[in-house]
Amino acid sequence: MVDETKNESKPDQPHEQPRAPEPARTEPKPAESRPPAGRPPEGRPRGDGRGGEGRGGDGRGPREGGREGGKRGRRGFFRKKKVCRFCVDKVDYIDYKKPEQLMTFIQERGKIVPRRITGTCSRHQRWLAEAIKRARNIALMPFGGAR
Repeated sequence: MVDETKNESKPDQPHEQPRAPEPARTEPKPAESRPPAGRPPEGRPRGDGRGGEGRGGDGRGPREGGREGGKRGRRGFFRKKKVCRFCVDKVDYIDYKKPEQLMTFIQERGKIVPRRITGTCSRHQRWLAEAIKRARNIALMPFGGAR
């Protein structure tokens, strides 16, 4: 044990970085033993198992209506950034006594529409929820949807 520590730190030799052992190299498999690219391994049947013909549905071939190229057109879609309607109008107070203004922020079933859909900022969404709840309590707006 004493000899091993002396071998590692000899002051008279130049400083060398210890090398990590090289991993054993593996030979690539011959082309005939690998399945062809783009095909499933032969051990698993395709389409005969549970469900339909995989994700595509009936296995009727390529989809229709798309462009000829390999791209799916994701780059062309651009969603307009939603802006808070109340911030644009510089509203300081959302009046609970105006149910026609508040009804645009309520779904048919009576739920308050979330801000990711309406685009209102967090401050005005809180004010809006408070105004809707106040209007409901004094019967200016329904609690639930019309049955």
